[in-house]
Amino acid sequence: MRISPRLMVIAALFVTCLIAANIIAVKLISVGSNIVLPAAIIIFPLSYIIGDILTEVYGFAWARRVIWLGFLCNFIFVFFAWIGGLLPGASFWQGQSAYETILGYTPRLLLASFSGYLLGSFANAAVLSRMKIWTKGRYLWTRTMGSTIVGEGLDSAAFITVAFIGTPAFALMLIVYHWAAKTLIEAVATPVTYAVVNYLKRVEKTDSFDRGVNFNPFKLADAKP
Repeated sequence: MRISPRLMVIAALFVTCLIAANIIAVKLISVGSNIVLPAAIIIFPLSYIIGDILTEVYGFAWARRVIWLGFLCNFIFVFFAWIGGLLPGASFWQGQSAYETILGYTPRLLLASFSGYLLGSFANAAVLSRMKIWTKGRYLWTRTMGSTIVGEGLDSAAFITVAFIGTPAFALMLIVYHWAAKTLIEAVATPVTYAVVNYLKRVEKTDSFDRGVNFNPFKLADAKP
């Protein structure tokens, strides 16, 4: 089975953005005087943009595979980061607390991150795929924005609810801030999305329409090279 090298690059970029976002998310940044967001806000939306490109060009079946690949790679990273934290440090090493601050994930935050990612990513891909049929392949911006509004909304709601509900940090406006910031980045990146999609469709000589595709996230066997 021959897989397009461009598809491999897109998958690699998707996974890289996902893992990088989870690492830098521990840093909080201020936007204005009242809004606090994780530093991952600068890169996590890129995974949705890449996901849009993937679904638009190669179809939902390939997007589904790459989403699960991202989940697996992220899980492997988190597992070995945890193992690394358990290993005894050298007698002269003073960085254990810093290591645990950056790479030490609580079970609740892991559940929040994984559930938000899967829910949002699959919703994003499914909405874009269905909208492409409805719009007959026209008006790409409506698909990228529509799918992002749904996907990022579900992602933000799931993550913040699971991670913070029942704690003083939980607030509905926090969900709104996350969702709005991610959606704004998608909107700003729309010209880039158009350029990349048009380039890939031209060089790959493909433009997938997911008629009759099974949107079950657990069905992995119907992606064609």
